[in-house]
Amino acid sequence: MPNKRSGGGLSATQQAAKFLGVSVLAGAVMAGIALPAAGALGLAAKGSVEGFDEIPANLKRPPLSQRTTILDAKGGQIATVYSRDRTVVELKDISPYLQKAIVAIEDSRFYEHGAIDLKGVLRAVNKNAQSGGVAEGASTLTQQLVKNVFVEEAGDDPTKVAQAQQQTIGRKIKELKYAIQVEEQLGKKKILENYLNITFFGQQAYGAEAGSRRYFSKAAKDLTLPQAALLAGIVQSPTRYDPVNDPAEAIKRRNTVLKRMAEVGDITPQAAEAAKKAPLGLRVSQPKNGCIAAVQGASFFCKYVEKEFLANPVFGKTREDRTKIWNQGGLTIRTTLDPQSQASVQASIKQHVNKSDSVATAVTLVEPGTGKILGMGQSKPYGYGKNETEINYSVGSDRGGSNFGFPTGSTFKPFVAAAALEEGRPAIQEYSSPYQMTYPSPVQTCSGKPWTNLTDEKLENESESEKGPFRLRKAMELSVNTYFVQMISDIGLCPVAKMTDALHVRQGNGDKLPEVPAIALGSKGISPLTMASAYAAFASRGMYCTPVAIESITQKANGVEKSLEVPKSTCSRAMSEKTADTINTLLQGVVDSGTGKEAGLTDRDNAGKTGTTDARKNAWFVGYTPALSGAVWVGSAMQNVKMTNISIGGQFWELVYGGKVPGPIWKDAMTGALVGKDSGKFNIIPIIEPAPPKPADKGDGRGDGNNGDNNGNNNAGAANGGDNGGNTFPNPTFSFPEGFVQGNDNGGNNGNGNGNGNGDGGNGFTGGFP
Repeated sequence: MPNKRSGGGLSATQQAAKFLGVSVLAGAVMAGIALPAAGALGLAAKGSVEGFDEIPANLKRPPLSQRTTILDAKGGQIATVYSRDRTVVELKDISPYLQKAIVAIEDSRFYEHGAIDLKGVLRAVNKNAQSGGVAEGASTLTQQLVKNVFVEEAGDDPTKVAQAQQQTIGRKIKELKYAIQVEEQLGKKKILENYLNITFFGQQAYGAEAGSRRYFSKAAKDLTLPQAALLAGIVQSPTRYDPVNDPAEAIKRRNTVLKRMAEVGDITPQAAEAAKKAPLGLRVSQPKNGCIAAVQGASFFCKYVEKEFLANPVFGKTREDRTKIWNQGGLTIRTTLDPQSQASVQASIKQHVNKSDSVATAVTLVEPGTGKILGMGQSKPYGYGKNETEINYSVGSDRGGSNFGFPTGSTFKPFVAAAALEEGRPAIQEYSSPYQMTYPSPVQTCSGKPWTNLTDEKLENESESEKGPFRLRKAMELSVNTYFVQMISDIGLCPVAKMTDALHVRQGNGDKLPEVPAIALGSKGISPLTMASAYAAFASRGMYCTPVAIESITQKANGVEKSLEVPKSTCSRAMSEKTADTINTLLQGVVDSGTGKEAGLTDRDNAGKTGTTDARKNAWFVGYTPALSGAVWVGSAMQNVKMTNISIGGQFWELVYGGKVPGPIWKDAMTGALVGKDSGKFNIIPIIEPAPPKPADKGDGRGDGNNGDNNGNNNAGAANGGDNGGNTFPNPTFSFPEGFVQGNDNGGNNGNGNGNGNGDGGNGFTGGFP
């Protein structure tokens, strides 16, 4: 009576025998079945034989995932990324020793049998019956190849991987059927080539080439006999025979392979014995997968490229489609990153900001007229440790950046000025620009519903000395807040919204900017890439170009290399040439004599704008030449550091301004990026302003009243004009701010200051604060 296992049914040995018998029978029957040969596998997730004949079966070239290489604009390697670390090579590029070693230890009758080794099956049945368990398998290399393809197709989905590896009769029969198909179509050498490219060698290495480079830092074609035997031995159990973590077990397994090679006649017994005495000779190369290992400090740019690929419909209709292509790999991506610009960005960051500082900086360089991102870096490196981050401070949240971007301060003001110029306001537009004022109300919006100051909100300038009236040039140079709020009140919010839309200026989370007057002060968060791209439109005389990071992509699959379509920059006119030229003229004044003097380049045309936000939590400098635009942000990503009495880059700062810390970072980054390059000239627009009022005329010396009016009117004896007209006071020894006109103070005491005294008007002023 047959032996039964506990609980009834056949024993493990009988089940194995029955299973293998069914497999052999199935194989024999299926050997005469004509199988369709088209399309890719759709099998791995199916768990039964039902419907199997309808599934196409073509394993001529399995879709093996490979590493993707990301290059800079000059062809230098930035990083390699992969789901599977694999480089597919032809059989001729794999050492003959490894080819023979794999066959000897995994399927020594490989060249003698078909898809199924009947002798091997019977031998396995016999040994397993004797041992009372499963002591030996009978899968051929062809069957192992098919199983690996199922696993490969399952990707990183653990459920699908488990289904692909199920030890069920249904899965085994499917495996056998595909094995027959493969034997018929490929032949032994192609089967061996595919097997050596797909199998796992441990330590994240898939395929012979990756395995050889991981353990020995050499190409698979250069493997010696003992090295080849070591690799072949790993395949059965990559964890157990891992030479890095258990060299003793690895040596024992290697020597078993060498012995088997001698037994089947691949090498002589003497060669086997000599190889057994060889040391492991490991020269391990650590895997450098992903953007974290990018060179030139380009980790964040590398990640931006990956995010762009996965998000852009150009690379596939759905995110799932794009992810599949990315994970399959085999891509060579040439990017826009200019190595000279990137090196300059990194050098400037290192010079000015330490990664351990309480604040960080992000720098982005863009080429006007093309949208190409030439440089991108930040002081907090890519990583997961202390003073490291995965957040790319240069971009918006949809590309791995901050959720909201960073408030831009006064770097927003050129957008307001451009909108006003487009509305026909002159470049000499003047507003009263007091030191402090209530937000004007109401202000027209695009919706037609005006913005109203319901809470009596106020604003003020940086310094009490900043009070008008001012014209546009001076207001831009000194960054006068009240001037630009009055400008928005004059033209309305809709022209500003239209201008920022044309320049693709959005918040870091992708939302449109709100229509409120405070937008003139840069109150909303925007990314450095957005700011650099918008300012690039000024440099290119009004043409805005969307930023791009990818120049070209080639994909190698199934031995064929093809080019993929890549997204192109889209350029459109955001403003007239005259408006852009006028902005360039105004912002050139900022770096020549305004708040950005310390950032200005001395050897070429350049322009820019400083920005500092409330409580000094953010400081910016955004500037450009005709050939390069760059944005620099400094601040705390969490917006919780006030940059007062602070050390940045080893230097103490009592107060941080846009022109003081970001400005020099921009200057050094731009200088290095432009070495040896012609950056062109601006088309300057002359801004001719009316002559300033003449100084107050002298009075006739007859003070005739009390309490001078201090208004600086012609002939006014503003202070201490009086009845003793003949008395005089010495001229003051302090200096007055620029814009004041000092009157003589020869008025007598206690005069009424109406200009009727005999002395000159006392301290009468005309003009205003800068």
